[in-house]
Amino acid sequence: MNYLQHFRIPYSGLKIGRHIFEYEIDKRFFDEFEYSIVKDGRLKTIVSLDKQETMMIVGFDITGAIDLDCDVCLSSFPSVTKIEERLIIKFFGDENLEDDTEEILVLSPKEHELDVAHLIYEYINLAAPINNRCEDPGNLPSCDLDMLKKIEDLSVGSEGNEPQSIDPRWEALNKIKKQ
Repeated sequence: MNYLQHFRIPYSGLKIGRHIFEYEIDKRFFDEFEYSIVKDGRLKTIVSLDKQETMMIVGFDITGAIDLDCDVCLSSFPSVTKIEERLIIKFFGDENLEDDTEEILVLSPKEHELDVAHLIYEYINLAAPINNRCEDPGNLPSCDLDMLKKIEDLSVGSEGNEPQSIDPRWEALNKIKKQ
């Protein structure tokens, strides 16, 4: 059975009103997506679906931690995530809406279920920071101290690591910089 199958909400049989669905997101969820930025995490997702006569309003509340790779030491570290999103679902025949937008999803009246797995996946990946750095580099248990030491040793400008010969073009720029 497909793991993402239980992320489908059959809304056609639901009564008008508010309905709550809870999901636990872990490594199995992210393994279903081949090129995911996030590879692992422990998140709790609450999806609230407010069904009305002509539309549905879906709220997503996602909290937990996702595992990211540090851009500095390349080790994995947990990043706390809190996401709150809202989506309005209209049906194609209601107002002749043809195109989806960021907040409005248009479904055909023939459809009977909503797949929230891809929406949850997109919200989590969009919430991942562009620059992945832990809060306190070198002082957390997840930090790779050997890698940080190697970076420090190889960095230009460290004590004793000045380049032996500098290209004359760069030397001219250094003179300008020092003035």
